[in-house]
Amino acid sequence: MKQFGSLSPLYLALFAASLAFPSTSWAGKVEGAITDAATKMPLEGALISIEELNLQQESSRDGRFFFQEVPKGQYTLVVQYLGGTTYRSQIQVGEVSLINKQIELKGQGLEHIQVVGQRGSLSKSLNRQRAADNLVSVLSADALGNFPDTNISEALQRVPGVSIERDQGEGRFVRIRGMAPDYNAVSMNGTRLPSPDSDRRAVALDVVPADLLQSVEVTKTLTPDMDADSLGGAIDVKSLSAFDRDDSYFNVSAEGSYDEMTESVNPKLAGSYSDIFQDNIGVAIAASWYNRDFGSDNVETGGKWSFDEPAVLEEVEQRDYQINRERVGLGANVDFRANDDNDLFIRTLYSSFVDTETRNANEIKWDDAALPDAPSAAEATRSLKSRQEDQSIISIVFGGESRFDTWTLNYQTSWSRAKADKPRYIGGADFEGAFDDVAYQDATVPKISASAAFYSADEYQLDKVEIAESNTVDTMTATKFDLSKTWLLAEKPVEFKFGAKYSARAKENREDIWIFKDFDEQGISDEQLSLSRFSAAEPDYNLGRFGPSIAAAPVWDLVNRMDSTAAKDEIESRINDFDIDEDITAAYFMGHIDIDSLRLLAGVRFEHTAMQSQGSGFDESKNDFFDNNTDRDYQHWLPGLHLNYKWSDKTVVRASWTNTIVRPTFGQLAPGFLIEQDDDELEASFGNPDLEALEAMNWDVSIEHYMGGLGVISASGFYKDITNFIYEADLGGYGKYQDFDKAETYVNGDDADILGLELAYVQEFGFMPEGWRGLIFTSNLTLSDSTAHISWQDDGFQGRDIPLPSQSELTANASFGYENPYVSFRLSAAYKSEYLLEVTELDDAAFDIYQEAHTQWDFVAKSFITEDISVYFKAINISDEPYYAYTGQSRYNAQYEEYGRTFQLGIQFINY
Repeated sequence: MKQFGSLSPLYLALFAASLAFPSTSWAGKVEGAITDAATKMPLEGALISIEELNLQQESSRDGRFFFQEVPKGQYTLVVQYLGGTTYRSQIQVGEVSLINKQIELKGQGLEHIQVVGQRGSLSKSLNRQRAADNLVSVLSADALGNFPDTNISEALQRVPGVSIERDQGEGRFVRIRGMAPDYNAVSMNGTRLPSPDSDRRAVALDVVPADLLQSVEVTKTLTPDMDADSLGGAIDVKSLSAFDRDDSYFNVSAEGSYDEMTESVNPKLAGSYSDIFQDNIGVAIAASWYNRDFGSDNVETGGKWSFDEPAVLEEVEQRDYQINRERVGLGANVDFRANDDNDLFIRTLYSSFVDTETRNANEIKWDDAALPDAPSAAEATRSLKSRQEDQSIISIVFGGESRFDTWTLNYQTSWSRAKADKPRYIGGADFEGAFDDVAYQDATVPKISASAAFYSADEYQLDKVEIAESNTVDTMTATKFDLSKTWLLAEKPVEFKFGAKYSARAKENREDIWIFKDFDEQGISDEQLSLSRFSAAEPDYNLGRFGPSIAAAPVWDLVNRMDSTAAKDEIESRINDFDIDEDITAAYFMGHIDIDSLRLLAGVRFEHTAMQSQGSGFDESKNDFFDNNTDRDYQHWLPGLHLNYKWSDKTVVRASWTNTIVRPTFGQLAPGFLIEQDDDELEASFGNPDLEALEAMNWDVSIEHYMGGLGVISASGFYKDITNFIYEADLGGYGKYQDFDKAETYVNGDDADILGLELAYVQEFGFMPEGWRGLIFTSNLTLSDSTAHISWQDDGFQGRDIPLPSQSELTANASFGYENPYVSFRLSAAYKSEYLLEVTELDDAAFDIYQEAHTQWDFVAKSFITEDISVYFKAINISDEPYYAYTGQSRYNAQYEEYGRTFQLGIQFINY
């Protein structure tokens, strides 16, 4: 991507004008707040304008607006809010005067229950979207209860262009416009959230309960005052504030859920409270607890196929998962309005996610790759993994806003820490056996068949036990400020804004591994190692017969009486340890000018990245460890241009040109390596600290038409020109790895591009006859086409085109709802098409692994017992949609997994 070393001439001119021309004779301030007449709740996203001056703002989350300096004279103040009547009022601005307008907007015959239900949440989202300078989508807290979503990730799948990645059937990571989670940025209350995962930047949003948030905003076209580290978009989660409402607020809910796979009933409790004291101090607290038992059934080949005619299978594995997840979320926020011109706030978050998993597995390796329904000799390994992972995120943000005569200053400092601890756990207890008659049926969902001996615990003997423990800490501190000024230039409203940010991030990973084997040398007989000494009941497995499971307790009894010092695997323990420090210094300037109905916004952002990584690797051929430390820095100039044209009061046209980056993940940068020498074969696996950041030049154009009542139809086109995209590859036999049989690492691709179209249609039917007015329909569709080029050296330069990894060509969401003062229903569906997961062979597309298309249907029904009390029922994954990944062609399994359905029944009390 082209680097820009000079500043925009437009903004040099605007900045000079702001200093040289005080312009019009300024007189007074116009400020106020917008609230709903029925509920007294603040309305965010209302468009407030001083008509004669073409000055325009949107109301903030607490409904307030501020015009700092207005020339003396008589003007018309106009307020527009979708779902409410337009407000017009004459105001007289005199010498150094303050006009404070507390404006109540009346809805179009809305009942109270509808304001806070499906229609109310839709109104909040559409108003914020319409008012924005750039392309955004907003999900309000009220919308969460209208869908059966248990965490923020699942809630976001309802936003146009957004889909999610699931873990054990639960939403975890967010994809925007079909792009992988690591291509998107996640913030909470304006500060980046660290990731508890050792190898990722992407934040698994299932660790943040949905009950703690007020709204979620997805920005798809970044302005220069935003961090530039995203390709698909940026997600900002806003937690509760007392000033989001006009009075005391109390919300408590209790729920029980039923998991079909495990037949377990699971409890959930949540509550939030906010109040305003002495008119200027707001306190909001929220808490959530959810304890869930569930599981899944899995069969996978990992792509171990040979495609010589006919196709044959080399390995397959059955897996049974039993999982308990406990989530605890706490948030406490304080807002202080020190005076009319100064606001302060503190935002805090504590989230704990405890994942306890027991996985039993059967791995079959045929001596010679097998055809379907052809019994042949194979080695079988029955394995147990039993571990507990404790993940937590703590975030503290302090900031404020100060409004001076000619400038507005926003400032913020934050500290956040994410941790993931896996206390000493069983990474693998492997029992081996050999059999002559193992077969499989069906290449898509392989089912194993064998003689009775295959399912007998007496036929297996313990080969080894792997014990491990790990700890990951990701700490981020950041400080930033933004300074803005508004004025009239040649009677045109102008705003100039500049700011800077410094962030420091430290990612630390530690892992220790012990391998217990050679049991005969420690006086343990073969009889004591029989699986029959360790076996438990056969699991309830839906994908064929499984055989005996393995109990954890006798495995611990065995290893606890053995010498752990001798069992320590020094190589694996050391090469997986790393420290990566990343400091980012950023500065920007930007501004906009309003020319009649056109707003032109332009600016440039500069980001300097300094990275240090420390780790070590082991070279088996030299039988020694080697330090691998890297110290490097790089910088980017990132200009942007946005056009926002209000074709009419109901139609908005936007266009933008932006430049963004995505830094490599920590797993991709990890400095550890392992070079193994086995007879004549040389194999290596390693990270790549020298990876370049992905760079993208983005073009977007959109049109939105807001219809009568609450409705919008929109179309957005986008094109992304990408360089330095990153993918995983085996370089063995190519270039400088010519002597290696395998060299697995991460490399920068040559180039890639994405062309897409995003369509959305939302409509409530308040204009229909009485019985139909409660209907609400929402739908969106994102189409994209991506091409990426990979290359290698093999008797000359060679290459091939692939889809951009993790890029879905089609994502879609739809929901159909109905609501009246007594009941509420909503049926929703989320779809994403297939996408490339991994390139396993550079020169052979037949081994590329894809995730199959996925559709999930959900349903929620509510009954309003009183104005404050409601009961609800939710059904999740109604069609029992599985996860499926394939190798090359859809009939060749890479992974198949079933999760079952979940049903929830709860009661909620809301008082405000």
